[in-house]
Amino acid sequence: MELFVKVFQEHPELAIFLTLALGFLIGKLKLGTFRLGTVVGTLLAGVIIGQMQIQVPAAVKTVFFDLFLFTVGYKVGPQFFRGLKRDALSHVALTVVLCVTSLVTAFVAAKLMGFDVGTAAGLIAGAFTESTVIGTAGDAINRLALPEAQKTLLLNNIPVAYAATYLLGTIGVIWFLPAIGPKLMGVNLKEEAKKLQATLSGGTDSEPGLASAYRPWEHRAYRFNGEPTTVAKFERFFGERDKRVFVQRIRHAGTVMEPTPETAINPGDVIAVMARHHVFLEDAASFGVECEDKELLSFPAVVLHVVLTNKNVAGQTLETLAEQHGRGVALLKLIRGGQEMPFARNTTVERGDWLELTGAERDVERVAEVLGYVDRAPIETDMIFVGVGVVLGGLFGLLSVTIGGLPVTLTASGGALVGGLVFGWLRSLYPVFGRIPEAAIWVFDTVGLAVFIGVVGLSAGPTFFAGVQKSGLSLLVVGAVVAVLPHAVSILFGRYILRMNPLIVLGACAGAGTQTAALRAVQEEAQSKLPALGYTVPYAIGNILLTAWGPVIVLLMNPR
Repeated sequence: MELFVKVFQEHPELAIFLTLALGFLIGKLKLGTFRLGTVVGTLLAGVIIGQMQIQVPAAVKTVFFDLFLFTVGYKVGPQFFRGLKRDALSHVALTVVLCVTSLVTAFVAAKLMGFDVGTAAGLIAGAFTESTVIGTAGDAINRLALPEAQKTLLLNNIPVAYAATYLLGTIGVIWFLPAIGPKLMGVNLKEEAKKLQATLSGGTDSEPGLASAYRPWEHRAYRFNGEPTTVAKFERFFGERDKRVFVQRIRHAGTVMEPTPETAINPGDVIAVMARHHVFLEDAASFGVECEDKELLSFPAVVLHVVLTNKNVAGQTLETLAEQHGRGVALLKLIRGGQEMPFARNTTVERGDWLELTGAERDVERVAEVLGYVDRAPIETDMIFVGVGVVLGGLFGLLSVTIGGLPVTLTASGGALVGGLVFGWLRSLYPVFGRIPEAAIWVFDTVGLAVFIGVVGLSAGPTFFAGVQKSGLSLLVVGAVVAVLPHAVSILFGRYILRMNPLIVLGACAGAGTQTAALRAVQEEAQSKLPALGYTVPYAIGNILLTAWGPVIVLLMNPR
């Protein structure tokens, strides 16, 4: 055993990888339907392995933390800057109320309970599951004019409080928003979802324009037996009945043709029709007699991911875009801020939105040129973009002002977050550069945070259990209050002061608290994806504000 310990002490890099392996394993464990997750799992693994008194260079966790923060900013940048626009002011106001209430609640609770600055920082990090606070608060504590031994104690108390309150913060909010939130507003989520869906779809249950992302489009061949007509008239007939139907190809006299709107359709022609599944079920007789024609249906159909960058298109509704440019093209998904959004014909699109389009290659390419840029998912990460973003953001973060005798700064790590915000926003406007593939984003985000948290656990390991015993049950109770109270205040504020839709209120609360799992819980309770409409802007701004509370809570709790 001594040899085993000595190996890890002399080679801390091996201890880090062991921490990652064990942490991800622990993260897969479930308590009922709740899973611990990689963050808590890696922290606990680090604490366990840290009993071997392993010393890891501080630069290791800083590098991975900066990479993680840049990635967070990169993902939410477009929605953060969109939140500064007038049409998102209610979402911004609710987010500010929730985040400020969380800071005030944590500060007051820490003062009443006599917690030190490290415990206070861990409390707000755990109760709001905002792991970035561990890093930003730790940087601020390191700048305090305190003996090294006292700094070490305060730094080690951060992960203790974080671990103790994280589970309550997560489980409490996941339960509170869908179970208690509707009661505070006096509504039934399922009924509210039906009402909002009816409003978004223009009060009809039919398939208007691009109303549904979840019903598959199909291509079928029919031998036409109606009166002679043209492609435009044929398609317009169904359009007047709120159904989108497109003629993709025609076989006339044995020859396959690529039609235009003026192309004639004659009895006996075989037509390749594109429509939703239910349209074929309801209107097959209008198309003719279905037949097998492999050659006719073997045209190049594609699914492309298009980033909307055209400022002249941004702000238009899907219905308008469909009428002007959408012939032969179906919208499968609308993704905003990393979240799949529900949409209807009057849904407006924003710069930075990702649209998953399908149809004949020529049609999808045509629409893509109008909207912006086709993301063809190369595997390379633009590391020039990443490196410059972290450096410039870090330099900005080193700027400081003195408040109450304490130099307050974003720190280089906080600056990396700002760099990610700006560079992520620039990427949404000019997507020809700065690509970070989804797989790389997962590594930077998940592994970057896991390494940082793992090293924190390794450093805190020797004093962790003593800290838990000292904090005791009081920290758990306070953590539950700090986690839930700001959401209660924000729900009442959003519903009765801002007059927001109940579904949007709960989605915004989940976003402002950076609780994606809570959003899923609200969607399950409402049996609808509509709460996601309130999630993206608050999530972007909530990440920034809660991360900023790290140095702020240190300033407020300054032990001088």
